[in-house]
Order: sequence, then C-alpha cells, then structure tokens
Amino acid sequence: MVDETQDPKPHVIMSAGVHSAHEAAAGSPGAKTKGEISIWFFCGILMLAYGIVLLAQGSYEHFGHPHFPATVLQNLNPTFWWGVVLTVFGGFYTVRFRPGKG
Repeated sequence: MVDETQDPKPHVIMSAGVHSAHEAAAGSPGAKTKGEISIWFFCGILMLAYGIVLLAQGSYEHFGHPHFPATVLQNLNPTFWWGVVLTVFGGFYTVRFRPGKG
C-alpha cells in the first residue's frame, strides 16, 4: 500500500455525481454557467457554412454551364442535395444551441 502522506501531488476528493470543480461550482452536474458556449453551436456554424458552399456549387453545376467531367451519378446532383442536408442541419444546430438561449 502507498503512503499518501508522502505523495507531493495534491489529491482532490469530490462528492458523488460531480465530475469536475467547474461543475461543483455550477451547482449541478452539466449545468451551463454564464459565458459558456456549447460546442454544438460551432458545429452548427460549420455545417451551415459548408452547406451554403455546397448549395452554391451544386446550383452552379446544375443550372450553369459546367465544364466539369461527367461522373457516374451526375444526374442525381449529389453536391446540391448534400448542400441542402448540411444547410438544414447546420441551421437547426445553430439556432438550437445559440449563445444566450437559456
């Protein structure tokens, strides 16, 4: 058995259910304090940005005069539809997890 009185590292004993000192200060596990921003907000912004870029590129490929080589399933317009999907999900995550929404 190790004698912990000789151990120079500090030991912190937390109550059950609390996973960090930050959560202990917040009052309840998982509670957001003022000034915190959810990581899902940034994921939403990133998906929204990629979705807008893909929508623009997909629209250009479909309605413009593309000089790109033909691919096997080009008639399904995958760039456009992935742009739609990413824009919808990115918009949802950006609105759902926006800062200041209590």
